[in-house]
Amino acid sequence: MPDSFPDPQQVAPARPKGGFGGRFRMLRTVTALMLREIATTHGRSFGGYLWALADPILGIALLTLIFQGVMGRASPPIGTNFPLFYATGYIVFQMYNDLAGKIAASLRYSRPLLAYPAVTFVDALLARWILNALLHVVVFVLVVAGIALAFRLTLVMDAAVVVQALALTALLGLGVGTMNCFLTMRFPVWERVWSIFNRPLFLMSGVFFTYDMMPRVVQELLWWNPVLHLVGLMRRGVYGIYPADYVSVTYVLALSLGLLAMGLLLLRGRYRDLLEL
Repeated sequence: MPDSFPDPQQVAPARPKGGFGGRFRMLRTVTALMLREIATTHGRSFGGYLWALADPILGIALLTLIFQGVMGRASPPIGTNFPLFYATGYIVFQMYNDLAGKIAASLRYSRPLLAYPAVTFVDALLARWILNALLHVVVFVLVVAGIALAFRLTLVMDAAVVVQALALTALLGLGVGTMNCFLTMRFPVWERVWSIFNRPLFLMSGVFFTYDMMPRVVQELLWWNPVLHLVGLMRRGVYGIYPADYVSVTYVLALSLGLLAMGLLLLRGRYRDLLEL
């Protein structure tokens, strides 16, 4: 038996730079990382996939019970169906929040594999982002379709706007997660600080109210919350009749890309040293 394991630098050849070969190797690496996460995170039991669907259903049911049953509201702020209204807000918030958290921990999650030259920090970020974004898109489709079937709703959705809302939510989660990936590794206390800062975001993102219901002074403060724009955009796509004039796609896009670019620049060349901290 060998006295020690082989050096990863000798086992795995470095990825070719540029060209079709480099892109194909990156695709294989990202796919392998996705399959690894499926096997380790969700593949141990069917319950892993079931909880991804049960979580939003239970959250939506709880909100419906509180505001319709306990508080006695006759109808939601938009439309006539409480579960659909809360689904358009809750799932968007959960998608952003889960993606940001998963991506922030992606390098620590893939630490053993990052010792190999063929695996880069971008591969680890992309694998987690693609897999979990697809999972949330599937959950959104199943939950909304299930609500429509259960309550016999006729949905006249703008599919292009719904897809845009899902894509921007995924991009915001990637940008915030990438920036937090650097900050949590460089400053471990940031993980707790961010957790405290992020808690009231659920109450400020329009999950159980609309932007138009708020006083002017509150609107001016809430407008800077990008998740509020995403929820409004989703409701514009699902309901069609809701204008959501306050939504700024440019603001969400610029913020997401800015955080992503800054996070990638900070991680580049430093992530191996940060993993040793």
